[in-house]
Amino acid sequence: MKQTTRGLGTGLAVALSLLLLPGPLAARGTIERACLGSDRPAASRALCGCLQTVADAMLTRGEQRRGAKLFSDPEQSQQVKMSDRRSDVLFWEKWESFAATAVRHCQ
Repeated sequence: MKQTTRGLGTGLAVALSLLLLPGPLAARGTIERACLGSDRPAASRALCGCLQTVADAMLTRGEQRRGAKLFSDPEQSQQVKMSDRRSDVLFWEKWESFAATAVRHCQ
């Protein structure tokens, strides 16, 4: 999917991904599993599946694994956000972009 949407804008890539979603299945990705396993009351299969679709369109697998850890450890999230390490800064910028896109597409 990533290769066919590489030249498209993020919003269009996410919209196409949403159209191609299979029916309700077991959690299919790192972000979806982390979301479903979190203690957040709003976590549902629909919401977590949507988050996974957005993550698939915007984040690498490594970024998804790193981001999934933030669901269960808010302290780590704050550490990454406040870090001056270049890799942390780049990840945080991408994570914030993912979050903003997910809010637009998954509400």
